[in-house]
Amino acid sequence: MGSYKPPYTITSKMLSLSTSIGEELTKLEFGADKIITPLLRKKNRIKTLAGTLEIEGNFMGEEKITAMLDGKRVLGTYQEVLEVEGVINAYKEFENYNYNSLDDLLKAHKLLMSDILTTAGSFRGVNVGVGSKDGVTHVAPPYGVVPDLMIDLFEWLKNSDEHILIKSCVFHYEFEFIHPFSDGNGRIGRLWQSIILYHWRKVFNAIPTESIIRDNQNRYYKALEDSCSLGECTPFIEFMLEVILVTIKSSVKSSVNTEDKVLEYIKKKPKITIRELSELLYLTTRAIEKQIANLKKENILRRVGSARKGYWEILDENR
Repeated sequence: MGSYKPPYTITSKMLSLSTSIGEELTKLEFGADKIITPLLRKKNRIKTLAGTLEIEGNFMGEEKITAMLDGKRVLGTYQEVLEVEGVINAYKEFENYNYNSLDDLLKAHKLLMSDILTTAGSFRGVNVGVGSKDGVTHVAPPYGVVPDLMIDLFEWLKNSDEHILIKSCVFHYEFEFIHPFSDGNGRIGRLWQSIILYHWRKVFNAIPTESIIRDNQNRYYKALEDSCSLGECTPFIEFMLEVILVTIKSSVKSSVNTEDKVLEYIKKKPKITIRELSELLYLTTRAIEKQIANLKKENILRRVGSARKGYWEILDENR
């Protein structure tokens, strides 16, 4: 391993958060094969795509992204649609990327930006500053040193003995600090941290960390700025560990998915009534009607025949 080591300090807060993350992951992984269904994975992936785009100012939203995944045309500016298509393409390969491979990261950037940048998949060839409403907050390293910095970062990622939770956060920050591309750095940085975590614990393919970052966007940027001012990424590591913990806790609470339970009962009894479903799931008929409406909207379920004599048909048997 080379001499490069990103500057950061391990704190008691990091250790406490890492322990809590491990405990919550164990809860989520217990019975994950039963509760983390294809439907839940799809929903969380859509949350991830919407979250990472909204951080960058693209508000196409979950409904339109769902429609595009289903091959439908949606209203939006040309740029917005290309950005959505880009994140869809980049995340399609989520489980296939080697997180230690710089070539795979370049491939992800090419998938993300191929219809937007002529330099997609290549490092920037100009010097840049990262700005906010208050002006330039960070002057990125000169473009000429970017390739070497990225090689050093991947060597550290591959060879460091640090816990992978910490490594994923450090990589995310250092990547944003280097700012290796002319555009798309935020989306790739968040994607790559999720990929690193996925290769540690597979359940991360169903945890929408990016949507929680979106909900804490101001704190996300402040953690980046505080780390830059401090000269080490300690504040950013602590922030991201908090985000990961909150995301996992939210996933544990939502893992017993009502829509999946509705589909489970419908598979067993296609002529089941809304009242019967409400009694089985201990929910109001109105709540069941809302779940049914969502499933219809997502083209997962449809009603065949009349309300009294008809039956439910599941359109995707993998659900």
